[in-house]
Amino acid sequence: MTKNNKSISYKDSGVDIVAGDNLVEKIKPAAKRTARPELMGSLGGFGSMFEVPKKFKNPVLVSGTDGVGTKLKLAIELNRHDTIGQDLVGMCVNDILVQGAEPLFFLDYYACGKLSVDQASSVINGIAYGCELAGCSLVGGETAEMPGMYKEGDYDLAGFAVGAVEKNLIITGEKIREGNKLLGISSSGPHSNGYSLIRKILEVNNIGLGEKLNNTSLADHLMAPTKIYVKHVLELLQTVTINGMAHITGGGITENLPRVFNENLAAEINIGSWHIPEIFKWIKEQANIDNDELLKTFNSGIGMILIVNENDVNQIKEISKKFNENIVEIGKVVKRKDNENQVIYI
Repeated sequence: MTKNNKSISYKDSGVDIVAGDNLVEKIKPAAKRTARPELMGSLGGFGSMFEVPKKFKNPVLVSGTDGVGTKLKLAIELNRHDTIGQDLVGMCVNDILVQGAEPLFFLDYYACGKLSVDQASSVINGIAYGCELAGCSLVGGETAEMPGMYKEGDYDLAGFAVGAVEKNLIITGEKIREGNKLLGISSSGPHSNGYSLIRKILEVNNIGLGEKLNNTSLADHLMAPTKIYVKHVLELLQTVTINGMAHITGGGITENLPRVFNENLAAEINIGSWHIPEIFKWIKEQANIDNDELLKTFNSGIGMILIVNENDVNQIKEISKKFNENIVEIGKVVKRKDNENQVIYI
């Protein structure tokens, strides 16, 4: 074995510690904007400290983790990194919201082959903006530069959210009853699900992202950031009882709605009760799939479903106007017949 007499630095191996330090300094102002009063310390420590808000008497912590899937491939192809961070936050905080939890803090994991400070800061600024929309603190994260694992320009993202809910106010779905109404809150697009199919459509049909759909480029349709429902739903919870919620992600309405009620109940959904946005009609046509396949792959225009008592529907609609949300009554809970699907489209 021949020894190399030349000194080899960490930078020679492809890892630039100075760039990492520069990134931390660049994103500190964005993280500071998200700071809640309960945050202790600042970015740069080994661990982040957060005091449970004093308003909680018997808090239960609720956590969730997620990524953004292959939507990242489109962000990289388009060199549009400013909104993918909002997607990341949305996927995590909307999940814990379903149990009634108020998001408290968020951490991210950003991994790449070679660190571009500009690219990474754009992504993390988007994460910070998502945290602002969710009312939670961006308390830290990890930036991993791993040459040989990722091609230059490629990166991956994961996020982790922690929230809290009073123990006696946890939404478990146990209160869901036959006759409850299903209220849909609109999505902003495919959010962060189904992008492997979308990318396959673009490839097989040789479609460019610059092509127009209703005077808007496919790029703009497909990169629309995930809607964050936190502030809207938390305000509803101050006034009305929500018996159950479903965040409509991968698996669509068909797979996600049954996760929140027991096997003796089913959801009867009127497929014509809401406007399915053009991007989903385009996906259906280009992929040559039927409604069933569309509804079990994509959110199809409904990003969150609330399951509520009938006498609360009007009040929910009224409160939602403050958030410019048009609540749509999309169906009801029914008793499930033997061997019947738990989601029935009519």
